[in-house]
Amino acid sequence: MNWFKEIFARIWAVWGIISFITTFLLFFIPSMLTHLLPEPSSSKVFIRIARLWMDIWLFLIACPVRVKGKDNFKPGVTYIVTCNHNSLMDVPISSPYIPGANRTIAKTSFAKIPLFGLYYRKGSVLVDRKSDSSRKESFIKMKAVLASGIHMCIYPEGTRNKTNQLLGNFHSGAFKLSIDTGKSILPGIILHTKKVMPANKTFYLLPHRLEFHFLPAIEVIIGENGDKLRERTRRIMQAYLESVVKS
Repeated sequence: MNWFKEIFARIWAVWGIISFITTFLLFFIPSMLTHLLPEPSSSKVFIRIARLWMDIWLFLIACPVRVKGKDNFKPGVTYIVTCNHNSLMDVPISSPYIPGANRTIAKTSFAKIPLFGLYYRKGSVLVDRKSDSSRKESFIKMKAVLASGIHMCIYPEGTRNKTNQLLGNFHSGAFKLSIDTGKSILPGIILHTKKVMPANKTFYLLPHRLEFHFLPAIEVIIGENGDKLRERTRRIMQAYLESVVKS
């Protein structure tokens, strides 16, 4: 039956692209009109529109999302949300379903896509990882985002985890940002996107329920450096993923 699964996944990917583009065009203008609002209201409305778009699109491709742990976000508190990264499907899941206004640290490449790039820029802090000046500038922008009361969403693995491990190695950026700003880390665990859109397959999409679990916030300890915070966060996320796999 593997051959049937492979064929179906390619056919379903065609439907995924058609439905994605169609629904994107419906929501593009309302999303762009949020530029007329001041921050953080602009980002709050933008995220609500994005969530509605994703609710519809994910329903159409039979990949509904169940979100757990939203009560870990305290009202009026801004967080650095660190998400695991297994698939391109993580991108449309993470930002829309984080409670409240948020921005995602993102590669500049997607911002070059006609029309979609305008949408992508609105919800992102862009960075060219090959440029030292771009990385420094993005760090300053992320501080400004947090200071304005908007969450930052960061994938500490940096890129999709294509290994057999539950988590890849973490980069230090999110944790240096936490130490510098005093903002707590709030881990976000995305589940099942590797089944829906595996990183090692191209033009492949399968229906499956997705889940997004938010864990209790990890507060900065006085005297703790970024490396220790990074390892503490990774241990917590690793332990949670192991518990989910076993259950």
